[in-house]
Amino acid sequence: LSDMCDSLFTAISCTFFLLVSAEECSQSIQARRATFYAPQGGTLSLSCVVQHCGDTWTGNWIWKNSTEEKTVENSDRHNLTNVTVSANETRLLLHFLTVSQLDEGSYRCTVTWSQGNTDLGHWMYVKAAPSGRNLLHRGLVCAGAFVCLPIILGLVRCLSSEVKPQPLPRTCSRYIGGYRDQPHLAPSPPPPLVYADISHDARRQQGATREPVQSTVYSSVRFS
Repeated sequence: LSDMCDSLFTAISCTFFLLVSAEECSQSIQARRATFYAPQGGTLSLSCVVQHCGDTWTGNWIWKNSTEEKTVENSDRHNLTNVTVSANETRLLLHFLTVSQLDEGSYRCTVTWSQGNTDLGHWMYVKAAPSGRNLLHRGLVCAGAFVCLPIILGLVRCLSSEVKPQPLPRTCSRYIGGYRDQPHLAPSPPPPLVYADISHDARRQQGATREPVQSTVYSSVRFS
């Protein structure tokens, strides 16, 4: 009787475990929404987990930007692989062999089940950042500029303090000063007009005086 009870208990336990396992496994895609920054010329990997529960399925990766959308395929820049995690789960990997500016955009995995329905994962955004060498070069340039700027300003200040302005010639300054400081002279009054009153008699006298004076003749008288 005890053996029968043990066997019955074991059968019930296995049945319950199978039922619970069947209820816990549901077909889905596990992918987190995130933004990935990768240096140009470097590598990057995106992944999502497909919980298929032993069912048949087909997985793909979709890429889109602001103008187009297409399915990602194996190429010299992209490598698609599937890695088995467990009997119910498989990981889809999208590996970028060489990240370029053309790889910028949004990516997500899609799964088509045997029943014909399709599930979609979350979008993952990829940003192609400048390479580490370019960043280092920019940092060195900025640091050099900050170091050299105070030195250049100091040299300019020293040179400007040594150069003294040349004084203007004295003749020009005197002329300009005299011209500027000269007071405005009042206009000189016109010369006085002299009016002469010449009467008619005066004119006649003037005419008489102008007549030639007769010469005087002297005679000598002798008495014998």
